[in-house]
Amino acid sequence: MKHVSIIVRAEWDDEANVWVATSGDVEGLCIEADTVEALEPKVLAAIHDLLELNGTRFDTPEIPVHIVTQQFARIPNPCM
Repeated sequence: MKHVSIIVRAEWDDEANVWVATSGDVEGLCIEADTVEALEPKVLAAIHDLLELNGTRFDTPEIPVHIVTQQFARIPNPCM
């Protein structure tokens, strides 16, 4: 299987008050942490383990991992 990089999506879960990371590129990846900074090392370690367990092959000595975060915010409407 030829891959160029791994895309991980991290989203804030309001109910659980944690960041949750998942990826369509790594089967079984679902990691939680209180902060994005705490999420990164957990994600990288889990990806390493899951790639080995799943037998996923890459053609490069290092695998780029992109952790993309999404945040949602609201502000009061100044015109109301």
